[in-house]
Amino acid sequence: MRIGELASRAGVSVRSLRYYEEQGLLASRRSAGGQRHYKDSDVGRIEFIQQLYAAGLSSRVIAALLPCRDAPSEEHSDAALERMAQERDRLTRHIADLVRTRDTLDEVMAVAREYRDQLGRAAADAA
Repeated sequence: MRIGELASRAGVSVRSLRYYEEQGLLASRRSAGGQRHYKDSDVGRIEFIQQLYAAGLSSRVIAALLPCRDAPSEEHSDAALERMAQERDRLTRHIADLVRTRDTLDEVMAVAREYRDQLGRAAADAA
């Protein structure tokens, strides 16, 4: 099938498919005229890639996980699970950093509110 049909069937843009090819996540064969052609099974591959992107994984990590789908084995499954655990740990650290950042902002906002309240009281006292 051609790129437009794959995009339609997989529910993604043609631009996304081109990007996936650039990242080594998807392969096509080219016609004599240079048109990309894909296999029917690529629809499932795109759905898998989309699921991994939705989980917050980068194209580099997704490329490392594809052997689990392309050549299922215990070894590939173990490697994929280990890599996903590493990514989960990275996300957990990032979430903790974001919580600390939010808490710091809450503290700054509390100080700003107190300052604003003091200005309001000073203005009322001066009147």
